[in-house]
Amino acid sequence: MISVGKSAIRIDAVAKVKGEALYPGDFNLPGQAHIKVLFSNRPHAIIHKVDTQAAEKVLGVLAILTAKDVPVNEYGLITADQPVLCGPGSNKPFADHVRFVGDQIALIIAETEEIAAKARDLIVVEFEDLPVITDVREAMHPGAFKIHPDRDSNIFGHYRIRKGNVQEGFERADVIIEGDYHTPAQEHAYLQPEAGVSYMDEEGRVTVVVAGQWTHEDRQQIAHSLNIPEERVRIIYPAIGGAFGGREDMSVQIILALASWTLHQRGINRPVKIVWSREESFIGHHKRHPYLIRTKWGATKEGKVIAAEVELIGDGGAYTYTSNKVLGNATLGCTGPYEIPNVKVDSYSVYTNTIANGAFRGFGGPQGAFVAENQMNKLAEALGMDPVELRLKNLLGEGSLLSVGTPLPKGVTIKEVVETCARRGGWQNIEGKWSRDTVTHRTMEKPFLRRGVGFACAFKNVGFSFGAPEQCQAKIELFGKKEIEKAVLYHSGAEVGQGAHTVFVQMAAEALGIDMEQVELIASDTAYTDDSGSVSASRMTFMAGNSIRGAAQAALENWKAEERPAVGVFQYRPPRTTSFDPETGKSEPNFAYGYVAECAEVEVDIETGEVRITRLVCADDVGKAVNPQQVQGQVEGAVVQAAGYALMENFIQKDGEVLTRGLSTYLIPTVLDIPEAVDSLILEYPDPIGPFGARGMGEMPFLPLTPAVIAAVHDAVGVWYDEFPLTSEHVFRGLKKTGLAL
Repeated sequence: MISVGKSAIRIDAVAKVKGEALYPGDFNLPGQAHIKVLFSNRPHAIIHKVDTQAAEKVLGVLAILTAKDVPVNEYGLITADQPVLCGPGSNKPFADHVRFVGDQIALIIAETEEIAAKARDLIVVEFEDLPVITDVREAMHPGAFKIHPDRDSNIFGHYRIRKGNVQEGFERADVIIEGDYHTPAQEHAYLQPEAGVSYMDEEGRVTVVVAGQWTHEDRQQIAHSLNIPEERVRIIYPAIGGAFGGREDMSVQIILALASWTLHQRGINRPVKIVWSREESFIGHHKRHPYLIRTKWGATKEGKVIAAEVELIGDGGAYTYTSNKVLGNATLGCTGPYEIPNVKVDSYSVYTNTIANGAFRGFGGPQGAFVAENQMNKLAEALGMDPVELRLKNLLGEGSLLSVGTPLPKGVTIKEVVETCARRGGWQNIEGKWSRDTVTHRTMEKPFLRRGVGFACAFKNVGFSFGAPEQCQAKIELFGKKEIEKAVLYHSGAEVGQGAHTVFVQMAAEALGIDMEQVELIASDTAYTDDSGSVSASRMTFMAGNSIRGAAQAALENWKAEERPAVGVFQYRPPRTTSFDPETGKSEPNFAYGYVAECAEVEVDIETGEVRITRLVCADDVGKAVNPQQVQGQVEGAVVQAAGYALMENFIQKDGEVLTRGLSTYLIPTVLDIPEAVDSLILEYPDPIGPFGARGMGEMPFLPLTPAVIAAVHDAVGVWYDEFPLTSEHVFRGLKKTGLAL
């Protein structure tokens, strides 16, 4: 009864294909009311007055809630620095400030969405505009206007790494490459915008049916803002239309609960529903962090990288969200999967009056990999050395010390991953040296096209990092007489489209020695399931698998003791991690990693600047492919999303205003824009502590794509691009500077 390693059909496939699966926006309950939000649409201001008199007179309005109606008017995944509603009368200092256009000022609860929108437009807000700061370097200046007046600075995070002596390293270097890089914001663009319903259940709990990534964290933040015990809050996740980190921070969760709880307190027990428009979604939830990165790397003529100095500045936007955790990953990743003896890194998180930035697939890894891999490719060019050859001279191995001065956990496979990818990408190892035949840049039938090939690799954490508390719980009940007839698995882990619930059932069946069809899953409902932690950090298969195996073992022991039903409960805790030392950065940052390498082949049209990815090879060590088809789907989905990041997704904010407020102006890949061919190489080198050997992999294929594409474009046209997306206009401007543009 082997379940792990099989491409089992997803347990939610039929319901989703037939349109029977309910997403948050699909729920309609008897007697429900509707909510609209009044957003600030001001990047920085003080609210002196919110006049709701005219709005309250609109027929069909049930209630209008403002800052004074929030019991504890603050929230935040890491730091509670954001008001639930902005305005006067709040118990949170400076909650009368709005700091970006998506700050929420009022909730309008009405009989219909149309009535709520009409009333919203009648609310009059008296603003006092404040200086708008959107440039991180300006925000960092000691004399800059404080976006959060209760803080001493707009800098709210700073990490340092000091390993060896970089000055001596640069003195010994034969080649030094310096670079100034900029990475952009990115919108998650999931299919289901923010939506949900809330009601009081039969147990007197505020029940919120919503899309999220961590049920118990949602519950905790709602309970805090409402000032009620967590047991009075119930979170249910139905089908979720994508997440990619975009549902890790709050959007509609608290305001849904606030609306139903407040109505209940006023003697009105009716469900409430909200569905954001795409424009509301674009301004209302966080984005990927833009980064400014300045760096300097040195290498010997033999190809050994001996010094790296990096300054990273992450634009946190208006509030903290997960900025400092993202910064930690970027800080570790900015020197790549390489053993460099002399490293100096300074990294910063900075407040600005732009949309708050937070979790997005890769979580700081893409920004770090962008700078590290560009530097390696530029060093290879300066040394006259093949880029794969240079990497293999410097890659981390078992016992190698990271930039933070400690070794990687056992099971380091980046060398095997790079070699596998290189071979599939056309490289050969001849007499100990790696090389690839030169690409013909001009095709005779289309002289305006240039072809190029680029290579990049990366590594990334599996699980929470730098001392963050980490655990995952599971419960299994076994039913039957002599033989197990049915198993019920209780697990909170969210199904955000990646196939997690199918993998949960596969791993439970494997651990119990029964068929998948005998396993029933009850998931993502805090009334029945214990805390699993977030579906983020490529952690859920790893963490859930270990918790499920532990619960299965406990249940089987009780089954053998003839308990009926036999129940097993288990909480998995991985090896501890530690935070950066404030002076040196020394730490044990992660308990497991994933390793990935990619080779990109592109065509560049020198008449238009258009870049097209013709082939993408992705080698990814997943430890054990629990469901190979789903792993392939994750690879293909990640590289398409990364291709959008690299080539076309251009989220524009100017003076704090969002100019790209919909999918007509913010372009994401369609079927006509994706790589023509994706060659997914699924490698299985078991992780020593992973369940069945599995490593997390959902984020890994995203990381190296942009630098691989930029290297391929350089190979094609001889131009390095230090910022992206590589839109046709951006590429064409670079071509004009070289005189290559036709």
